[in-house]
Amino acid sequence: MVAALVGGAITMHATTDSVTFNYSAGVTLNTGGEQFAPYYIASNRGGTVTQQHSALINAAIKHEVDTTVRLSWGVGAEVWAGYTSSANYSRYDVASLQWYENSQHPSRAWVQQLYAMGKYRGVFLVLGQKYIDAGVVNRKLSSGDLIMSYNARPLPGVRAGFINFQNVPFTRGWLQVRGECGYYHDSGKKWLENHYNYYNQFITTNIWLNYKNFYLRTNPSKPLMLTVGAQAVCQFAGTTTYYKAGEVENQVKMKADFKAFWRALIPGSGGETRGDKSFYQGNHLGSWDIALDYRLRNGDVIRAYYQSPWEDGSGLGMMNGFDGLWGIEYRRPGHGIVTGAVFEFLDLMNQSGPMHFSPSDFVDDTHPGGSDIAYKATGSDDYYNNYCYNGYQNRGMAMGTPMTRSPLYNTDGYLRFTDNRMRGFHMAVMGELGQQFGYRAMLSWRKSYGTPFVPRLEPVTCTSMMLEGTYAPRWLNGLLFTVQVAHDHGKLYGGNNTGALLSVSYSGNFSLEK
Repeated sequence: MVAALVGGAITMHATTDSVTFNYSAGVTLNTGGEQFAPYYIASNRGGTVTQQHSALINAAIKHEVDTTVRLSWGVGAEVWAGYTSSANYSRYDVASLQWYENSQHPSRAWVQQLYAMGKYRGVFLVLGQKYIDAGVVNRKLSSGDLIMSYNARPLPGVRAGFINFQNVPFTRGWLQVRGECGYYHDSGKKWLENHYNYYNQFITTNIWLNYKNFYLRTNPSKPLMLTVGAQAVCQFAGTTTYYKAGEVENQVKMKADFKAFWRALIPGSGGETRGDKSFYQGNHLGSWDIALDYRLRNGDVIRAYYQSPWEDGSGLGMMNGFDGLWGIEYRRPGHGIVTGAVFEFLDLMNQSGPMHFSPSDFVDDTHPGGSDIAYKATGSDDYYNNYCYNGYQNRGMAMGTPMTRSPLYNTDGYLRFTDNRMRGFHMAVMGELGQQFGYRAMLSWRKSYGTPFVPRLEPVTCTSMMLEGTYAPRWLNGLLFTVQVAHDHGKLYGGNNTGALLSVSYSGNFSLEK
């Protein structure tokens, strides 16, 4: 029901005589004390509720593929509309040589999901805009996956892969595999153009993205189950325009041809010159993921997991120290006062060290082969940032962990992450208080030092907390009331902020005869 409220999700099941559609619709109201909603109201919600005040409606319908048959299909649509308050961003006017306040708010109506899906045996194909289920973390309780969380709107594209985990041949079910690969187009060009300051740094539009993951796990029917795998993302193509004091200094158009798509899939040379050949084309990032599940005799599950992020070869080789998301999760199937709990520690302080050097960084007429120094030390990974691509975000919201302050909050019109060198913890618990009432509570603390390239003069902190209550009355099956109260304390987001959210949703189903 929470998913139906937050994302408007609905499912459908096909039979031999009819197709059953599940639908949902809801109203969401929120208010707060600052320009943006408190952290736990805005984060991991698909970028739907971000502003200080909102009055939104949503509706969705979805037909899920039937995994019990060889050939199946699915479709889905989700739309949002309504009022949201504005936030002021700084913008420079080169004609008058003046800065002014640029008031911006999310679209009054938008499509959150719209897709068609097909499945044959264990393989699926998706066309359109649909959330990606990836990683090893719990969507409802975790602070968020390091690479593909639910913090931002999904991107439109095409992807294919294994549906759920599939048995590896000749292993008798002792080993299973899951994976997918897709290409997506950044549809947030207007958002970037509307929020950029047009004074310094750069803006990159018309970006493509390749995302892939691959996981192996042992037999899930056994008490102990191990899952290992990886995620990888590449931003590529697009046009980067560099500004200096309000004037266009340079513009670089990166190709979106077959070679670019291939080098995004399998990292390859960034160009034909000797210097360019030393670099990979596009902005690559990802994570190594590992999880260990232990199922108790009563059916409860304890999971320990770790995600290790990487931005280049040094991180890929895990030369980034203790960096990563370290977590432990408790799950109880069925009903209970506590049905799930999570504790996570996030450390992004090392980033493969503060120095970045490569001999090919210094290719010129004097050194056509690069620096005379033969050795190199790669580092200063600058997680989620790149020298020619905007931060790893969609419409201002981080696509990876929201614990790194998203570019949405950069009211100076800067389009990258300003606080990715940080550490902190997150904890959450959820459960039921009877058959009609549920709850969820979250608490986190973070301390940020800025970025490896632009450190803060003084570190800043933020303590965030949220309490959620749900009521599903017996007198009308499908009706759900949700109330959230959240608070942020600290300077990371500019000041203290208290807010509340109320939503009402209804879900049901209907059938169509074949």
